[in-house]
Amino acid sequence: MAGTSDIEKAADVLRAGGLVALPTETVYGLGANAEDPAAVSRTFQVKGRPPSHPLIVHIGGAELLDDWVQEVPARARLLAEHFWPGPLTLVLRRGGRVPLEATGGLETVAVRVPDHPVALALLSAFGGGVTAPSANRFGSVSPTTADDVRAELGDAVDFVLDGGPCEVGVESTIVDATGDIPTILRPGGVTREDLESVLGCPLAVPASSRIRVPGQHPSHYAPRAQVVLVEPEKVVAEAEQTQELGHRVGVFLPAAFCGAEVKAHAVVQVPGSMAAYARGLYGFLRELDQRGCDIIVASLPAEAGLGLAIANRLRRAAGPRAAA
Repeated sequence: MAGTSDIEKAADVLRAGGLVALPTETVYGLGANAEDPAAVSRTFQVKGRPPSHPLIVHIGGAELLDDWVQEVPARARLLAEHFWPGPLTLVLRRGGRVPLEATGGLETVAVRVPDHPVALALLSAFGGGVTAPSANRFGSVSPTTADDVRAELGDAVDFVLDGGPCEVGVESTIVDATGDIPTILRPGGVTREDLESVLGCPLAVPASSRIRVPGQHPSHYAPRAQVVLVEPEKVVAEAEQTQELGHRVGVFLPAAFCGAEVKAHAVVQVPGSMAAYARGLYGFLRELDQRGCDIIVASLPAEAGLGLAIANRLRRAAGPRAAA
């Protein structure tokens, strides 16, 4: 676990315009000084990310929100007070401190307060905001350990803060809070049910939005292997048939089929708990890549609670050819 000297060194790297990989409760982020256009632009270069894709600005507390946005509607304030620190990102009108390089040219900015002691200590030591998209190549599987970051980006990162494995494991929920009724633009670590309970109204999860946000690319969170989605009861048959065709098949075996014999190259038993599934999802995808699978057969969980975020990530991993 990163100590005080590591955190101070990371803060110095940020002040000098460098890039720091930092742990959050969701995934590891590739951090840059949010007010330094050159550092922010380097983030895009290292990731291979299109500059039109906005970044999330991470700040040290809800009380700092007004420093980064033009206005905070009452419902956005309520969500910030209730869920921060935590895996919730709010999209609001961009304030003057945020360069257009960080927003993909948009007049809106995505902001959140991470719930990780190392990330919060870094933000405090640095004294500013940090843009921190996931610390991986654009479109690939997000990192949930420091070793994942090193394997993915190597020397392209100036400093890596090791905060242990990420507790949530999928990215933050992104909510458009610019209108009268907030809208979920990306499901994530805060569930729709929890948001609705706090706001007292239903929230839509549109397939597309006028505001660009991270994770909307048709193929995202993707391993090297092709991901094939089928109904849960067809996972075993699909895997075995594909294996017989000469592929090296990896299987996400649903909890309901625990212990079933599957003739495949590699099998991952999906946890029955959605929290455990979310926490392990990206690690499972990386494991099957590392074991040499060229096709991964999986099914979507019920889209309630964290299952909505998991299903979203699996659909993006499968890309436009997703069957479910």
